[in-house]
Amino acid sequence: MPISTSQFDPPTLALHPALERLAVRMLPSWATATDWNDFAGLAITALLAELPASHIGMARAASGQWKWIVNVGSAARCDQPLLADALDSQTVRHFGAWWATTLAGQSRESDVVAVQFVDDTVNPDRRHLLESIAAYLSLARQAIQDRVTREERCQRAEAILQIVASWNQNLDMELLLREMAETAIDLFASERATIFLWDRRTRTVVGRPALGVESQELRFPEDKGIVGQVLQSGTSRRVDRGPDETEIYREVDKQLNFQTQTLLCVPLRDHKGKMLGAFELINKRHGNFTDADQQGLEELAVHAAGALANTQQYSKLLESRRQIADEAAQHVQMIGQSVPIQELRERIERVAATDLAVLILGENGTGKEVAGRRVHLLSPRRHEPFIAVNCAALTETLLESELFGHEQGAFTDAREMRRGKFELASGGTLFLDEIGDMPLSGQAKLLRVLEEKIVVRIGGATPIPVDTRVLAATNQDLAAMVRDRRFREDLFFRLNVVTLDMPPLRDRPEDVLPLAEFFLHQYCAKAHRAAFTLTAAAKKKLQQHAWPGNVREIRNMMERLAYLATTDEIDAGDLPFVQHEPDNPLELLNEPLAEATQRFQMQYIQAHVARARGNMSEAARQLGLHRSNLYRKMRQLGMPTSDEREE
Repeated sequence: MPISTSQFDPPTLALHPALERLAVRMLPSWATATDWNDFAGLAITALLAELPASHIGMARAASGQWKWIVNVGSAARCDQPLLADALDSQTVRHFGAWWATTLAGQSRESDVVAVQFVDDTVNPDRRHLLESIAAYLSLARQAIQDRVTREERCQRAEAILQIVASWNQNLDMELLLREMAETAIDLFASERATIFLWDRRTRTVVGRPALGVESQELRFPEDKGIVGQVLQSGTSRRVDRGPDETEIYREVDKQLNFQTQTLLCVPLRDHKGKMLGAFELINKRHGNFTDADQQGLEELAVHAAGALANTQQYSKLLESRRQIADEAAQHVQMIGQSVPIQELRERIERVAATDLAVLILGENGTGKEVAGRRVHLLSPRRHEPFIAVNCAALTETLLESELFGHEQGAFTDAREMRRGKFELASGGTLFLDEIGDMPLSGQAKLLRVLEEKIVVRIGGATPIPVDTRVLAATNQDLAAMVRDRRFREDLFFRLNVVTLDMPPLRDRPEDVLPLAEFFLHQYCAKAHRAAFTLTAAAKKKLQQHAWPGNVREIRNMMERLAYLATTDEIDAGDLPFVQHEPDNPLELLNEPLAEATQRFQMQYIQAHVARARGNMSEAARQLGLHRSNLYRKMRQLGMPTSDEREE
């Protein structure tokens, strides 16, 4: 999500004049940085140009050793005793021309900034300068860490929501726990994950599932290792690389021929506070597990414990789902402040509170599924599943099986019973994308389900009640398809209770730059790069482009730039526009000018009529013609004008 500059403006401080100039210059980087070390390097390099100093560096104390994170200038590094003195005293210290002080704040990292001035003068101005540097860098570090934490929490909340949405009475417990363990590995970038159950009768703990272990199960005494400490104390534990590794229970490593270096373990409790077991992650892929990792795993452990508890705990699990769904709803955005997009957002908010069927119309790439998800997340069904089905990607037989399910043996390869998407989405929302490509036989069955709210699986006879809200989307003209008998009229009116028209990007040019900057910041963060700046020429070219691929096209362009651009500034020539050539352009070269001109005019008028979805008055307005003149022109070109007689 985009972060506004105002959220991260440095608070008013009595800064040294040199720091005031630096703060202004670094404000864009401050507002978008996602890596503290990278920002510190930029800031310190810029600061060196402002000071009468020959060297500035920042060092970090870790496991009794000093590591230089930033080191800019021509002199040798500062002596470690001065760094240690500044860290121990938490004040400004100096020795000769070297001055050092620690960064304040709540970070676990012990960072010390050191400056070598051009002479060894001692005066209050230099103390003020060091204090200003430390204050500014401390605030920047906290802001960047807070931003990263928020983004990680959002991503984890969405992932946890997907897991919790799959919970139902028929789901096998072992499969659910395995899914949670697998998700934890991805979310927290660890090598292994295990959910431990406490077997009090045998005084052992049993790991199930133990991902990465061939037997899928671990068993050892209840008082051993970090897991034993968590069970006894009821508090989370973290082990970092270094001296802390001595606390790891190495017997399991020997048994598995594995080397545990970092570890995070949190307790699992039921609703009464009874200890059920522990959730453990092993070996963070990069560095040590963080406070944010611990908090995220503790949140995931709540849902794992809910799966282990009895059925009375289902209401507690639902409450957790509500909190996560409410958080996810805040981050499904429709970027832009143009009149069409504001009207669309307002219409979505009004229709979301109802249970009406919604038909979402728009060209490819306009964000029809995003609109559908926003309707779902703003509705009372937000705590239940949102399931999307692309009707164009499935054959007629597969589509019916996908929507309505099938019984074991219903057809070849139906080796087991399978619930359809209507059942899985019951209580929530089913999004049917490309509804115009659904075959007529499937349309008839869909209409029956919408009317009766009952599904019957293929090969079955038992009616299954469902409470599923249906949102449908298409880029086709369904009204014209109804006239051509390619789409059922009764289904069209059943789906078309409320219509949401997705405006193409060319109709809201004022949203082009906000969208470009939003996607650019988003993908630069994923690529671990500082956000690029767009030159005035690049911005002008972006706004002049027709965007036939709409929001999807601009998103893909910004993604390519984030990963492939070689400079920090994007100019007009750097924009990787995809050339959209007309269909069979060489055919026109083989025709006389008059015939080629006539064919182009016919195609041009047809495109505008399709864009206006058959509304001839709107098509005439787009073409800059009076409606009667449009019909006259169509007759001159030999185009059918039956709509004129009908109207």
